[in-house]
Amino acid sequence: MTEQHEAPGGVSGRALQKDIPQATVARLATYLRVLAMLADDGVAIVSSEELAVAAGVNSAKLRKDLSFLGPNGVRGVGYDVAKLRSRIEDVLGLSQGHRVVLVGAGNLGRALVGYGGFQRRGFTVVGILDSDPDVVGLPVAGLVVRDVAELGAAVAELEPTIAVITVPDDAAQDVCDRLVASGLQSILSFAPCELVAPATVEVRRVDLAVEMQMLSFERVRNAEQAQLPEVAHAGSGRIAHRLPTPHAAPAHPALQHSTTPHTTTSHTATEPSSKGSVVTP
Repeated sequence: MTEQHEAPGGVSGRALQKDIPQATVARLATYLRVLAMLADDGVAIVSSEELAVAAGVNSAKLRKDLSFLGPNGVRGVGYDVAKLRSRIEDVLGLSQGHRVVLVGAGNLGRALVGYGGFQRRGFTVVGILDSDPDVVGLPVAGLVVRDVAELGAAVAELEPTIAVITVPDDAAQDVCDRLVASGLQSILSFAPCELVAPATVEVRRVDLAVEMQMLSFERVRNAEQAQLPEVAHAGSGRIAHRLPTPHAAPAHPALQHSTTPHTTTSHTATEPSSKGSVVTP
């Protein structure tokens, strides 16, 4: 039986958060997803190599990321899945869960409300609002669309901790202002425009078009690299063929269905968040 030690002195997740880089936070969320899969499959212990392969990172980076949580695992044995999962949830502020209110009952908004993955990860959508009289009053995934004119009252009643904006560009700033006035301090926006908010409010933006543009760039760059069959050997006049990419270590059997080696690129995962403004690409 392994023992996973807590951070020295019983340091809480909140005390550690200020020291964790934004890129590490993004990877911690990925590790948490993998750990949840392992727990669902009844896996009690996982090695750093197995967890790293499943998360798409190298084991050295994983161990460095987890070092921000304090001592974890047992050398030569691995990590206790349940305890590491609980530790990451604490640091990410997920231990108590989050209540989410969404403004904008269009196609994207309805799809997000109907997505069951949020509930499994600790995010419960408790309300959806819109300004369209043809939409207000309609049922969406067990909720009834409320009039955005009631936003202040809805926030007071539902007590959400996070708000999601899925309205058109020209309405996004007004919705953001109303959410801030209602006391929301954490806002996720799918509107392509930048939003202005007080320094005490954290606003993050998801721009799907920018993400696809980044994929387009990576596709072109990879295609150009694939057309270079040979590279000059550094420090000599010889020409050496390109070496094949080493195969990753085999993953835990419970993860083999999701660990096919591939490269993912996220320009937002390595950038710092900004107070009072959106995280721009």
